[in-house]
Amino acid sequence: MKKLSARRRHPLAALVVLLLALACTGGLYAVFAPADKAKADETAQSLAIDEGKKLFAVGCASCHGTGGQGSSDGPSLVGVGAAAVDFQVGTGRMPAQQPGAQIPRKKVIYTQAEIDQLAAYISSLGAGPSVPTTAQYGPDGADIAKGGELFRDNCTQCHNFTGKGGALTHGKFAPSLEGVSPKHIYEAMQTGPQNMPSFPDTTLSEQNKKDIIAYLNAVNGDDTVSPGGLELGGLGPVSEGLFAWIFGLGALIAVAVWVAARTAKAKKS
Repeated sequence: MKKLSARRRHPLAALVVLLLALACTGGLYAVFAPADKAKADETAQSLAIDEGKKLFAVGCASCHGTGGQGSSDGPSLVGVGAAAVDFQVGTGRMPAQQPGAQIPRKKVIYTQAEIDQLAAYISSLGAGPSVPTTAQYGPDGADIAKGGELFRDNCTQCHNFTGKGGALTHGKFAPSLEGVSPKHIYEAMQTGPQNMPSFPDTTLSEQNKKDIIAYLNAVNGDDTVSPGGLELGGLGPVSEGLFAWIFGLGALIAVAVWVAARTAKAKKS
């Protein structure tokens, strides 16, 4: 009887064995699962690069070179980053219809999935700015007043103080920012497309960019009203006064000439 009692298992022994088994299983998962996930991500990235290279060969290589090294018809894309591709292709500026002083925005011909593949391929040529996340350009935590101050200091010289755009030299222009997605505005500040200077985080921080985008959304949003009526592109009272002088005074002169002509004709009669 004593031997049987000695061999009898403790009531909690089965539970301990089960917990040990689960712990071992969890340990094995912790060892192998991250490796499997990393391998899957690497495979997906490689596939995206391969597909992007095919798209690049068809739509971009004729100007930018077969390896993105650039040519007489297009600049090098080595090191421009995924953000530049997402902006240029995502706004329809690329592929360009024809060379010119400035490439205008037009209808987008690639899907977002194809744009991502092109961006993956260009990123593989050299490190550059990545596509921003919603948290980087979203309205949460943005300071609209600070954004207005930053925009007036850095951007109004070309885009005017509400982002309506303006003319530059040699046939170039600063496009209107009205209706441009926050992501593309952020990418433009990151990469400096065409005539625009770039504003890396060392010049305008991530928070600064978020504030500027919030300001543009505020002044160009549907809820914004202009108490002065017709704003003439938001150029301010100087342009509105000039409009009044040119057209108002011109109308008065036209009326005066008409009255004088009628008076002279009446006297002759």
